[in-house]
Amino acid sequence: MASIQLDRINKVYGDRYPAIHDLSFEIEDGEFMVFVGPSGCGKSTALRMVAGLETISSGELKIGDKVVNNVDPKDRDIAMVFQSYALYPHKTVRENIAFPLRMAGVPKDEINERVNEAARILELTRHLDRKPAKLSGGQRQRVAMGRAIVRRPQAFLMDEPLSNLDAKLRVQMRAEIVKLQRSLGVTTIYVTHDQVEAMTMGDRVTVLKAGRLQQIDTPQNLYTRPANVFVAAFIGSPSMNLYEASLDGVDLRLGSQVITLPDAIFASRPSLRAYSGRKLIVGIRPEDIDDADVTDKRGYAEIAAPVTLVEALGAETMVHLAVDAPWVDAEDPDAVVEGGAQRTAVGRFSPRTQLRAGDRARLAVSAENLHFFDPNTRNSIW
Repeated sequence: MASIQLDRINKVYGDRYPAIHDLSFEIEDGEFMVFVGPSGCGKSTALRMVAGLETISSGELKIGDKVVNNVDPKDRDIAMVFQSYALYPHKTVRENIAFPLRMAGVPKDEINERVNEAARILELTRHLDRKPAKLSGGQRQRVAMGRAIVRRPQAFLMDEPLSNLDAKLRVQMRAEIVKLQRSLGVTTIYVTHDQVEAMTMGDRVTVLKAGRLQQIDTPQNLYTRPANVFVAAFIGSPSMNLYEASLDGVDLRLGSQVITLPDAIFASRPSLRAYSGRKLIVGIRPEDIDDADVTDKRGYAEIAAPVTLVEALGAETMVHLAVDAPWVDAEDPDAVVEGGAQRTAVGRFSPRTQLRAGDRARLAVSAENLHFFDPNTRNSIW
């Protein structure tokens, strides 16, 4: 086991396209770190540079105390788990798991011992003599994990290993991977585009956008204290509702609506007072809006908006609302909504709501949980 340190890591391809910009952070020994972001953000490229499958244009990469920029992948003492499983179809489960040990010249008795141990941990013992074609997707992924485990590496690197599985199996497998990593205590980097996976699996999460580090923190801190508009919108499902607004003393003007902000907001965000008389971006998470007619409104502000769509999901109801304020694109600050239309806000409502499309809803908004961002830098206001 070992820590992994990235110091001003850059990746520039032959056409001078910068894929990774100055990544600098440390993954602690035994930590489960998740790289997350939209497609093309550079998360897999960063992982492949750690693995040695991509060259580093500049910067320094350490695994443990050793600089590995020019060390071959096979000599980095890491094990990689791929999206495609990469199993040999003509070999049995036992032979697939044992393959890296045979290539390393490990004695036969030790190979058998390690393979049997990995099979026991992954509940594959009764499948050891089967071929991959006879296994389910989840079982194949376990075999790929077993092949990584038997090497006893300093670090596991996992590149979207669950993306080929159905939704139910993904939930099951992500819990199994976390349990396995906790029991082995091996430093792990896990790449995913799924923010739910990132939030439920990682000790810490690295959020990337266009090859740049946006924030690195615990899942809870990413949710409650996002560094900027992009992180705020990317973390959380449904995404945070973002609108242009203005502040007049303690009154937040959101389109035709006014929300009087409580003292607690200014106590937790002392810089917010300086925005009085100025525009800003306000963020409202869907779970901080509810039907004022069915919820306890103490501590909540009340606004109104037309309902455009209601999605009843059983335990909760998603209500889409036409808030009459300029909508903010989380990824593109210059985005213009075609035809002057506004994106609808989404509220995660109690299933007791009786609202229907076409109603004008009375909305209870948790003012203390609002998020605020500078419209120029797009960074959070604290």
